[in-house]
Amino acid sequence: MSQNKYTIGLDYGTDSVRVLIVNTANGQEVATSVYYYPRWKEGKYCNPALYQFRQHPLDYLGGLEESIKKALLNVHEEVRNNIVAISVDTTGSTPVAVNREGIPLSMLPEFAENPNAMFILWKDHTGIAEAEEINQLSRTWGGTDYTCFEGGIYSSEWFWSKILHILRTDKSVKDSAFSWVEHCDWIPAVLTGNTDPLKIKRSRCAAGHKAMWHKDFGGLPSEDFLSKLDPLLKGLRARLYQDTYECDYKVGELSEEWSTRLGLPKNVAVGAGSFDAHLGAVGGEVKPYYLSKVMGTSTCDMLIAPLDEMQNRLVAGICGQVDGSIVPGMLGMEAGQSAFGDIYAWYKKLLLWPVEHSLKYIKDIPEDQKLRITEQISDRLIADLTEIAEKIEPSISAPLAIDWMNGRRTPDANQNLKGAITGLTLGTDAPMIFRALVEATAFGARAINERFKREGVRIDGVIALGGVAKKSAFVMQVVCDVLNMPIKVARSEQTCALGSAMAASVVAGIYPKLEQAQEKMGGGIEKEYFPGKARAKVYEQIYLKYKEFGKYIESHG
Repeated sequence: MSQNKYTIGLDYGTDSVRVLIVNTANGQEVATSVYYYPRWKEGKYCNPALYQFRQHPLDYLGGLEESIKKALLNVHEEVRNNIVAISVDTTGSTPVAVNREGIPLSMLPEFAENPNAMFILWKDHTGIAEAEEINQLSRTWGGTDYTCFEGGIYSSEWFWSKILHILRTDKSVKDSAFSWVEHCDWIPAVLTGNTDPLKIKRSRCAAGHKAMWHKDFGGLPSEDFLSKLDPLLKGLRARLYQDTYECDYKVGELSEEWSTRLGLPKNVAVGAGSFDAHLGAVGGEVKPYYLSKVMGTSTCDMLIAPLDEMQNRLVAGICGQVDGSIVPGMLGMEAGQSAFGDIYAWYKKLLLWPVEHSLKYIKDIPEDQKLRITEQISDRLIADLTEIAEKIEPSISAPLAIDWMNGRRTPDANQNLKGAITGLTLGTDAPMIFRALVEATAFGARAINERFKREGVRIDGVIALGGVAKKSAFVMQVVCDVLNMPIKVARSEQTCALGSAMAASVVAGIYPKLEQAQEKMGGGIEKEYFPGKARAKVYEQIYLKYKEFGKYIESHG
């Protein structure tokens, strides 16, 4: 009988949860499945006009059970019996209010339909005012600037902004919330049957990048700072956590309940949770000074460097620098764009409006045909736009866009900012605007690279992963030309889940360090893009226009 051991990587994304079962000996991906959140798909608990994006824990639990069980249907009994560990990654910061038992309030009957009792998704920006207050107090209160390891600017996408906003706006949640838990911490707690908020093992990645946790502070920001920020936060620090754990830490084993529900042995180890982009970088075989770009609805740009080489250097304007947040023993640095693929999706939705809303008034077309027409146009739209847009040569006189449709994450977080397009004429068509939007997202990517370099952090190469990197050669070539750097695309279709599976192999003791798991389980590089010299030269000029236009938009917002 084979002695191969297998791990499960569980990847919670914005729209779905993905499962990957991996052979730890060689990285073979033996089974996978995807579960789309039903409530999220219906648009429940969200209000995009108010930047409100919430998700129900029942979507997460349904995804946990159904995706793993479905994946297990496709493997031999030998594989099932030799699964040794599960690790989880999620979006973040995505916290939820919980009661004393660690149950999300939205799982209680009285809060079942209350959006404020749901998980507050990473891209929820309802806490913009609270983020600004955190920034202002950090700079003026006379004590430690708790944003110093967060790039110097705290964001509405992060832990404290979201919590404070909910406490201020919903008294019922405020009165019932004992503590708050990140999604990436809650799932391992559920799997092990230990949801006590005071005992849950909290992620170093989540705490360091989003909650201003740092060992130099003795943990989270001080009680004095939080109470000064708002008396509503008084006492909450003591109901959260002090210690944090890296992704190679074993938090426990499957509980009897989840062993039975999933059909797995009880001795399956469960690893500490982490964020999707961070473990995506691991799955993409990140190495020091290689920028790992997780390119999906947004982007997360991950960089690692040896601690002794960074020498306590603070990098301004990024989304945090945390010891061990990506690879234990390395400094993990995070940057990113608040919208990337989301911008293309927005434009698609914009163009589909007349199809979806005007077609219904045409009486001589049967309803089933209208539905098919709408679906077929929707399915083809981005591909058709791409076919024409990629034939358009970059030009200094073409339309120019700013990619801040969901605010700006890096460099220098500012979620109040909005996108813009200039240079339109009566001759401007849909593919030209689409190309301008793609170029804008590429310029946003370049701004991140330039910030790292300006702060003294070199970038030796770029590794791309995620849906956009795998699906759109057009977008990747534009980004490559704008960066004027080669871009390697990771082979695995599920790099985040693969990174979780790698972490699980260390949790189970198969490998002593994450780097060894990467070497044995990595999928390698599928494709490499190279910049075109002529296009790169034109983009140097257009990028200068992008920066000037951005300055104008920011100062006249």
